[in-house]
Amino acid sequence: MAMAQSYSSRPSGLPDPDYHAEFYADVPSKRLMAWVIDTLLIGLVTAAITFLGFLLPLFFLPLLFAVVSFFYRWGSIAARSATPGMRFMAIELRDRDGQHLDGGTAFLHTVGYMISVVTVPLQLISIVMMLMTARRQGLSDTILGTAAVNRRVR
Repeated sequence: MAMAQSYSSRPSGLPDPDYHAEFYADVPSKRLMAWVIDTLLIGLVTAAITFLGFLLPLFFLPLLFAVVSFFYRWGSIAARSATPGMRFMAIELRDRDGQHLDGGTAFLHTVGYMISVVTVPLQLISIVMMLMTARRQGLSDTILGTAAVNRRVR
């Protein structure tokens, strides 16, 4: 009688880095550039809200920036499995089955990102993991089973 294959031992739907290394080529540097682009866009949105609010939001600017960042990332990842910066850099997030992220997984990914941003040791661990793991996964990627991959040419 064959044993049922457990979820954790199931083969991943993500591209195998040994046979399809092109999916993970330059992903850490592309993620860094995407982060810079996204941070600039989030800063522009935050600045627009600040000026529309007659500068009153300056009193809670870090909180406003965090809220804008959260909804920007969650919304764009849920809609297209990538932030605008990621799309510009031709990368996207995929789940453990190789599919685009759904709204719930995008939410959890964004929560993981936000926690790591405010916790420097976790951010450093995530960066090291992106540089050292075969699939270039950060800490929240590893926990969720997601990975950033180079987008296929369409």
